[in-house]
Amino acid sequence: MGRWAHLYALPQWKRLRALHLREHPLCVMCMEAGDCERATIVDHKRPHRGDMRLFLDPANLQSLCKPHHDSSKQWEENRGMSGGCDADGNPLDERHPWNSNRKRVTS
Repeated sequence: MGRWAHLYALPQWKRLRALHLREHPLCVMCMEAGDCERATIVDHKRPHRGDMRLFLDPANLQSLCKPHHDSSKQWEENRGMSGGCDADGNPLDERHPWNSNRKRVTS
């Protein structure tokens, strides 16, 4: 959290977080993988970087378990794309450079 840690102490955030976990109690990444793990973290899909509109936007939130938040989500934020590939080894994320090169060649 670092620079924006103080935002997580705001009463508005605490209420929004509790409501979100009550309405969305399972980790979205676990569910995508066919698992069913309880979420403990409310994550911002788009990094807010101090923008209060993004910080408190319910549409910008997702429920994650701690392992996914601390690994997969951090990897994705640091690289600007998610990991993973299909059965042929092609990257799944459309933002991956390999996919953008492929679209130009096949278009």
